[in-house]
Amino acid sequence: MSLIIDGKKIALQIKDELRAAVADLKKHHNTVPGLAVILVGNNPASKVYVSMKEKACAEIGVYSEKHLIGEDSSTEELIGLIETLNKSEKIHGILVQLPLPGHMESKKVIESVSLSKDVDCFHPYNVGRLLTGEPVISPCTPAGIQELLLKSGINPEGQHVVILGRSNIVGKPLFAMLCQKSKGANATVTLCHSRTNDIKKITSAADILIAAIGKPNFVKADMVKNDSVVIDVGTNRISDKASEKGYKIVGDVDFEDVKGKVRAISPVPGGVGPMTIAMLMKNTVNACVSRIKATGRKQQ
Repeated sequence: MSLIIDGKKIALQIKDELRAAVADLKKHHNTVPGLAVILVGNNPASKVYVSMKEKACAEIGVYSEKHLIGEDSSTEELIGLIETLNKSEKIHGILVQLPLPGHMESKKVIESVSLSKDVDCFHPYNVGRLLTGEPVISPCTPAGIQELLLKSGINPEGQHVVILGRSNIVGKPLFAMLCQKSKGANATVTLCHSRTNDIKKITSAADILIAAIGKPNFVKADMVKNDSVVIDVGTNRISDKASEKGYKIVGDVDFEDVKGKVRAISPVPGGVGPMTIAMLMKNTVNACVSRIKATGRKQQ
């Protein structure tokens, strides 16, 4: 029987640890970690993600702010809001919900977030530190995947890890993290993408396969090795007439086809998704701790 990796359960364990850490920060330093989330426009999926992040903040005692701005707002208006949050004593992490409307300059927006408050690890400086193995902060989804593996008793060290997808949010940073000389890494990593020849040959050689390409049910049983581990990062909405909503959420892996062949597999939903939010909370708490250390605020 394959191990179904329970991301919800592991995320709850992390949140319990963070709840205790937040209480300790409040008691000994009179400080509460704060997260500001900015949502531009009315993207339904983005609204759901923002709501989930607000809920997670409330669960562990993190102070949260939600800033909603119109879809027709300018890049300069958005950056102005970010600069205000950069100066706020209450805010330790800033998250700009992506994607932004097409007319906005995403690169400028990302680079306007204070390095110490970049809890998504999107700023080029923080990405560079990640690549050199000296991260200031780790990106949420890749860090969540790494934690998911370790807490499930799966160590990437010495393993051949194949990543499907080269996005700046998952594929590239995860590649950088897993090849470092560090705990939960030391893997041999192959990064596949839309121009890779004979993907099936490469995925079939993976000890650990991580799918993050945004193609529903792309990975089939004949693409994975017996007794391998499969982590599904995909979140795809497909039509489902049997559902009240008219759709269902599936991953990049054909779960039913693959699960009987592998040693362990993460489901969608309930796998990587909860871990991403848990790691966002962890990054926010860590950013608060770093601020305390930098300012030399003593225990009370």
